[in-house]
Amino acid sequence: MPMDTLDRTPPPFFKQGPSALSRLLVYGALALFLMVADARFRLMQPLRAAIATVLYPAQWLALQPVQWAQNGLGYLTELKTARKTEEAARVKLAVQSQRAGQVEQLLLENARLRALLDLRPRLDVPATAAQVLYDATDPYTRRVVIDKGQMQGIQPGSPVLDESGVMGQVTRVYPFVSEMTLLIDRDQVIPVMNMRTGTRSVAYGDPSPLGGLMELRYMSVAEDVREGDLLVTSGVDGIYPPGLPVARVQRVDRRSDSSFARILCAPLAALHGVTHVMVLQPVGEAQRPARPEGPGLTRPHGPASAPLAAASAASATSAALPSAPAAMPAATAARRRASAAAPAAPARAARPRAGASAPHASQQRPARAGAASSGATP
Repeated sequence: MPMDTLDRTPPPFFKQGPSALSRLLVYGALALFLMVADARFRLMQPLRAAIATVLYPAQWLALQPVQWAQNGLGYLTELKTARKTEEAARVKLAVQSQRAGQVEQLLLENARLRALLDLRPRLDVPATAAQVLYDATDPYTRRVVIDKGQMQGIQPGSPVLDESGVMGQVTRVYPFVSEMTLLIDRDQVIPVMNMRTGTRSVAYGDPSPLGGLMELRYMSVAEDVREGDLLVTSGVDGIYPPGLPVARVQRVDRRSDSSFARILCAPLAALHGVTHVMVLQPVGEAQRPARPEGPGLTRPHGPASAPLAAASAASATSAALPSAPAAMPAATAARRRASAAAPAAPARAARPRAGASAPHASQQRPARAGAASSGATP
C-alpha cells in the first residue's frame, strides 16, 4: 500500500463534543456561580466542614513537632524570667523590710516635730474606688469615663490615681458617671516637685502628635535636673495631696539658643489599659472645717468682732457718765470745809524740801476720791 493513501485524520468518534474554548467558558461560569452562591448562601459550608474534619488528624500530627519546640522554648524563657523576677522580688523585699523597721521611728519623730513646730497634721484624704468604662468620644483629647458620679460623692477637680501614681483629674461630673482627663492631655497641668533636689515646677501635658509624655516648662538650663529624677505632687495647688508619684524624667535637652531647657517626663501610672482607679477628695475640701449649726453659734473672733466690742464699750461708758456730775458738787463742798477748818501754815512749810520729789498726781487722786466719798456720805 502506498504511503500517501493513509488517512491521518482521527476517527469520527473523537471529533464529537464541544471545543476546548466552550468547555473553558462553561467551567469558568460554573466556578463563578459556586463562588457567588457560597459567599451569599453558604452552600459549600457543609462540604468545607466535612473536609476540615477529615484533614484535622493530619494537621494535628503535622503541628505536633512545632508545638513541642515552641513549648520547650517557652518553658526555658519563662524559667529564666521567673528566676530574674524572684531575685528582684527578694531585693525589693529586703529594701522594704529595712524601710519598714524605720517607719515607726520616723512616724514618731514626725509627730514630735510637727507638735514642736505647731504644724497642722497631714490630712487623711477620703478615697472612692471606681472602674473605667470607656474612652471619651473626642479624638483630640485624652479623657476616659468612670462609673462613679455625683450620686457617689465625686466632685469636680478630684485627683485620680492607680497603684503606680497619679493618672489625672476629674473634669466633668454627671449624676452617675464622671469624665477624667489624663495627665498627658494638652490642657492638663499639675504642680510637681523633684524628690532629689526639692525644686518645684509645673508639668504640662505633651501636645505633640506622639503623645504619652509630659513636659516641664520654664525650667532654666542651669537647673539641676537629671534623667531618672522622680517627680511627685508638691501639694501647693490645694487639690493634689503632697507626695504622690507623678512621673520620672526621661530626657533633658539643654539648647544654647534658648534660656529654658526642654524636659520630657514619662508618667508612672498606666494611662492605657487600666481598669480600676482610685478617686481622692480634693485637699481643699478635706481642709474645710465643718460649719456649726443650731442656736449654739459662737460669735466669731477677729476683725469682724471689733465693731461689736467698740459698741459695747461705748454703751458702758455712756451708762457711767450720768453719775459723774452728781458726785462733783459733793466733792467741791467737802474740799471747802476742809480748807476752812485747817489752821494757817507758815509759807515755808508749803514749799517742799530740797531733794524731795513732789507727789505724783496719781497718789493724790485716791485721797481726793476718799474725801469726796466722805463728803458725799450724809
